[in-house]
Amino acid sequence: MSDTDDSEFAAELETTFVEEFEADEETAAAAAEKAAAFREEFHEDLTVAELTDRLADESYDAFEHRFDYAVGNLAAAVENCTDSRQFRIAGFGDLAADPEQGA
Repeated sequence: MSDTDDSEFAAELETTFVEEFEADEETAAAAAEKAAAFREEFHEDLTVAELTDRLADESYDAFEHRFDYAVGNLAAAVENCTDSRQFRIAGFGDLAADPEQGA
């Protein structure tokens, strides 16, 4: 996958997050970057439509929670992705182990 494809994917997602899901621009940019990283590492054929279809699930009101839930569901379907927190807006959280520890 080329860098151009990744940047176009992220740009389209960012716009979609703002326009369709009412995310603020900063949150939309962070989410788009994380989705592009997930796509590059685990799901190279992930489309904007596939991700936005998952975000349409109204389990959560806040965009951040919807996004994190969608990423978790996408990651669960990928056999070798055992921890999706690095791709979520919430990240690892204060109580999580440091992913760089022992590296």
